[in-house]
Amino acid sequence: MSISKSWLTRVSVCVAVALSPVAAVPAMADGQHQVAYETKKGRAARQATVQINPTDLQCLSEALYFEARGEGVQGQQAVAEVILNRVDHPRFPKTVCGVVNQRGQFTYNKGARIREKGTYARVQKVAMAALAGAPRTLTNGATYFHTRAVRPSWSKRFERTTRIGSHIFYRSDRRLASN
Repeated sequence: MSISKSWLTRVSVCVAVALSPVAAVPAMADGQHQVAYETKKGRAARQATVQINPTDLQCLSEALYFEARGEGVQGQQAVAEVILNRVDHPRFPKTVCGVVNQRGQFTYNKGARIREKGTYARVQKVAMAALAGAPRTLTNGATYFHTRAVRPSWSKRFERTTRIGSHIFYRSDRRLASN
């Protein structure tokens, strides 16, 4: 399959997952997820199977729920980008759960209960799309974020990339001069 067709297939799967009205994300016994999507040519429904680690899906979904459930879809996608950017960055753990559970990095209580099932189902779709390979174009490579309600000391040292909803995003690979 050519690179452009492969990319189009991945994006189609991500869009189908993110916009799907299904409340729960169906998983097969082997951890794969099957999603339906439409092709451009025939508009016929096709099935695609995407390999997603169920533990990564749970960790990312919980992080999105507790860190960004009040945001719109774009804000939730941006927070997912930060987590996945950290997975790819050499200074952070190499797994989604490793990043999410890294001490002192995220403010939510890992033992907190999920009380809004519909909201959790929505952030789970965002998490699935992100893990399935959705393009990371919202935060310009950000590896940190915070809400506008706080001003952490580290925010002065990193390059600000964007603001989405109530979050401000930063890239850590370009430190600013501290003159």
